[in-house]
Amino acid sequence: MLDKIGIAKRIAQEVKDGYYVNLGIGIPTLVANYVRDDIQVEFQSENGVLGMGPFPFEGEEDADIINAGKQTITTLPGASFFDSATSFAMIRGQHVDLTILGAMEVSEAGDIANWKIPGKMVKGMGGAMDLVASAQNIIVAMMHTNKAGASKLLKQCSLPLTGVGCVKKIVTNLAVLEIHENGFKLLERAPGVSVDEIIKATAGKLIVEGDIPEMKF
Repeated sequence: MLDKIGIAKRIAQEVKDGYYVNLGIGIPTLVANYVRDDIQVEFQSENGVLGMGPFPFEGEEDADIINAGKQTITTLPGASFFDSATSFAMIRGQHVDLTILGAMEVSEAGDIANWKIPGKMVKGMGGAMDLVASAQNIIVAMMHTNKAGASKLLKQCSLPLTGVGCVKKIVTNLAVLEIHENGFKLLERAPGVSVDEIIKATAGKLIVEGDIPEMKF
């Protein structure tokens, strides 16, 4: 079973040389720490940063340099800063190759709910709806179940949707799954996790074909 860092490390394997990548709040922000050193990647944040680096070491933070989640970040040589209108022009113009988001629920059809729980105070949806409407490749980083042990991979989302039919792949603490027209297709299982455990933790339709390999790092 993976922790949050393990999820981020596995998703980092999906980042290719030359990609422009947007990282959502939560687990996705950790991905920048684990991208291979031998590839060139530009991380974009919707608050107006292009060229984000890993998180700063303790004591080296600059409170004026933050991501969309208000976390302090580092920047790489050649990084640029701009207004949010320019940032969203990049997103809406489909200039981002990969978007990595957290989620509260994902449906077997690739719908995502990640911005609101009814009855709870929220600050707003941020840029999530623009990202899911414009991105060609969306990977979700999330825990497979909620704190009560109920599945977050569902036949249909119960929470207000952020986007419809937009998720391509999901990496959880238990597995890597891909959205197919017939449901969640199981691609890999986390170290020490059995296929039966993944089946029990998945409420939506799960497609299991052949031997499922364990994730490699």
